[in-house]
Amino acid sequence: TPFFKSPQRDNGYDIADYYAIDPVFGTMADVEELIRAADKRGIGIMLDMVFNHTSTEHEWFQRALAGDAKYQAYYIFKEGEPDVPPTDWQSKFGGSAWEYLPELKKWYLHLFDVSQADLNWDNPAVREEIKKIILFWKQKGIKGFRFDVINLVSKPEAYENDAEGDGRRFYTDGPHIHEYLQEIVADTGIENMVTVGEMSSTSLENCIRYSRPEEKELAMVFNFHHLKVDYMNGDKWALMPPDILELKKIFQAWQEGMQAADGWKALFWCNHDQPRALSRFTDDKAYRVQGAKMLAACMNLMRGTPYI
Repeated sequence: TPFFKSPQRDNGYDIADYYAIDPVFGTMADVEELIRAADKRGIGIMLDMVFNHTSTEHEWFQRALAGDAKYQAYYIFKEGEPDVPPTDWQSKFGGSAWEYLPELKKWYLHLFDVSQADLNWDNPAVREEIKKIILFWKQKGIKGFRFDVINLVSKPEAYENDAEGDGRRFYTDGPHIHEYLQEIVADTGIENMVTVGEMSSTSLENCIRYSRPEEKELAMVFNFHHLKVDYMNGDKWALMPPDILELKKIFQAWQEGMQAADGWKALFWCNHDQPRALSRFTDDKAYRVQGAKMLAACMNLMRGTPYI
């Protein structure tokens, strides 16, 4: 997870400075020593980069709050009445995806926590800032990047209410996402580095494009469809007995579909956004060790590359 300077409202995924290390983790000198020591041992360091949003404590957002038009264009601000959000989209953390700022008489978009303001990737200046950050860490000796919720960064041209859901169908795998990823990769020279994209509510077809070598976007991707087989009414924190047959079908469809089209799917059971697989798919009280071995064997015998 990210170790950059952050107020830690979301475990570091609310970045306040992409060029500084949060003191709780150490210093830049510590990171440089880690990179050197890893290099000596043939190990490459991968960083987790969050480019869909920044912390509202980031200098860019603070300048936007101060009325600087340049930095207001770095984010997604909309005019509107105090009690009427621009759309009915819901934040993935609950509640409206919009927050009103009385001092500006504007709303800003936050698909996640209210302290995580979405960046405006349609602004070329924002994409140039992102390239500078990637190049900074590449020059430090970083060998790979994980891009957090990267398929959400391209927003629609028109913002409208969603009568069918929470709004995600309008901004997931957005209209310019492949174009923007190709631009970032080409201008930073990371096409031969290990890059993995976290894909939220995505499709098989898009993941093939994201990871197929000729597209020159990402090396690999991972998605969450298989971890929804025990969600009760779509709620990941209200679990029911898992549908094992559905789990098998999802694994097969995604792994064989990606392989057939020369895509690269990273495999995983757990991450920081999910309840522990050991507790979900096994009896972790009576068969904790046996269940862990079963899940590990299952993962390592799948069609793909385990992502740990």
